[in-house]
Amino acid sequence: MSQPFRLREDGVDLFVRLTPKAGLDRIDGVETADDGRSHVKARVRAIPENGAANAALERLLAKALGVPGSAVSVVAGGTSRLKTLRVVGDAPELAARVEALVGGR
Repeated sequence: MSQPFRLREDGVDLFVRLTPKAGLDRIDGVETADDGRSHVKARVRAIPENGAANAALERLLAKALGVPGSAVSVVAGGTSRLKTLRVVGDAPELAARVEALVGGR
């Protein structure tokens, strides 16, 4: 089973499946797609218009990982449900935080 992130020199790339227009902002663990890739499941109340849902997702993950909002950005999949977010920081520490956040898989 793959991890929902990839280590980088300057942090991690986090793979996320976003559900906008949800009842609340939250992270729902990890799911594995049919192709075997894992994604963090996230929900935000924001609507997918003018980048509002992406911005809400960036804030949600920054808070959950304990990093500044400026450290998190959507780098791929801006208009797709499946997104890649770059989290800048100490890669091993961020990887440990992601694993703790999604239940240590």
